[in-house]
Amino acid sequence: MAGIGFELRKLLRQDTLLGMLRAYAYAGVIGSGPWVLSIIGILIVGLISLGVVSPAVAVTQFQVTVTYIIAFSLVLTGTLQLAFTRFCADRLFEEREDMILPNFGGVTLLVTLVSGVLALLAALFLFPGQSVLFRAVLVACFVVVSNIWIATIFLSGMKQYRSIVLLYGVGYGITVGAAFLLRGFDLEGLLLGYLIGQSTLLSGMLVLILRGYPSKRSVAFELFDKRWLYPSLMLVGLFFNAGVWADKFIFWMDASTGSPVIGPLRASLIYDIPVFLSYLSLIPGMAVFLVRMETDFVEYYSNFYDAVRKGGSLSYIEDMRNQMAATIRVGIFEILKIQAIAALLLITVADDIFRLLGISELYLPLLRVQLAATALQVVFLAIINVFCYLDQRRILVLLTGLFLESAQEIGKDYADQLTIEERIVDNCAMQLVLNPWQFDVLLTTNLFGDILSDEIAGLVGGLGMAPGGNIGKDAAIFEAVHGSAPDIAGKGIANPCALLLASAMMLDHVDHH
Repeated sequence: MAGIGFELRKLLRQDTLLGMLRAYAYAGVIGSGPWVLSIIGILIVGLISLGVVSPAVAVTQFQVTVTYIIAFSLVLTGTLQLAFTRFCADRLFEEREDMILPNFGGVTLLVTLVSGVLALLAALFLFPGQSVLFRAVLVACFVVVSNIWIATIFLSGMKQYRSIVLLYGVGYGITVGAAFLLRGFDLEGLLLGYLIGQSTLLSGMLVLILRGYPSKRSVAFELFDKRWLYPSLMLVGLFFNAGVWADKFIFWMDASTGSPVIGPLRASLIYDIPVFLSYLSLIPGMAVFLVRMETDFVEYYSNFYDAVRKGGSLSYIEDMRNQMAATIRVGIFEILKIQAIAALLLITVADDIFRLLGISELYLPLLRVQLAATALQVVFLAIINVFCYLDQRRILVLLTGLFLESAQEIGKDYADQLTIEERIVDNCAMQLVLNPWQFDVLLTTNLFGDILSDEIAGLVGGLGMAPGGNIGKDAAIFEAVHGSAPDIAGKGIANPCALLLASAMMLDHVDHH
């Protein structure tokens, strides 16, 4: 579903600075989507409501309520997002576009019923002290936002990118404007304004979808046919969305870091503000991600599979495969580079932002750590995207679920010798900066191990100080963790410590002390 990629490629092929800026701007808005824009929207609503809404705590209650709506709606719909994306992509490949809209109707109906029932139960039993209006608007907001995540699936396949950007601008402009006009009704007014804006956004999405995927049927459930249902993708979507929010829930629910706000909803002042500010740095990274993955990678990907299906030469097939791999490497490097620049810019102005918002500068170290964790999240999202293109569903499930289970099972055999603790990777990255002495051995997947080892090397002087060992059952290889560093070979500037320490590790391994 790379329709937006083709349109972005047209802008890039103009070979002008304006064309490139337009392409990345559109990609940033579309790639970030309602998630990041919701964060910006609720922050703006909070700022314009201070001193007007009474009691003042209602502003915080509004922001926390919307945050929970976003979190739970993402986790709920996560089981369908990737599975439905795959269904739509397969039907487009088969040139059976008439099946897409009816199944969107079926998924929307299912999401509406499930989210409505869950939200209604929560409103009735978890918020007995709130007004009827608050509980009614809460249910409506949860249903609308849940459907927005499903409708967003289609946006990457749309070619009306200008309409999409305009739609986001209008939707979130109305969200802020309606909340501002209704702020006199306190918490209920702010939440009602948010509902009006999100309903406008969803309505615009539905118009684009109806225009882009015409069909004579309205509702169908072929997605759930065993021929086209992918349980593995449903698990991946669930694991990913739950993982994104797991660290927040840990801080919210812990008695030492969280505090009650409204009903059962809790928040963590020391964690939430740095986290949400760090997510603003997602926009440039998501722009690079969308441009690289949906233009360069997709072009080589399409050429590769077309050659395989139509009998292309072996040399051409291998060339396209190598180009795909090279594009992935370059894309991930550019994402990290752009995220680093965005993080440095945000760190530079963080003092002024914190003073403007009245936030203590004691939160600055946590913001820096969260910026690094946000960069890891964008990279992880890019890798998941690649695996989805390559149909490596089993790898995705193993990456997100079975790794933890395997570690726990093996750990049972050594229960009397070691203690196993599970950490979410962004929390682990933060703990390595704040308190690295608590760790003895880190057991990770290859991707996270590569990234965390570079972070650890940076804490002790850089990659030139870090030795590495690859120890197998029958053999072991020891090397500097950065590899051969050919770009500085022969210049007399390479740090020899890593290689010397790796040699010492090898001698220890073979019992030569």
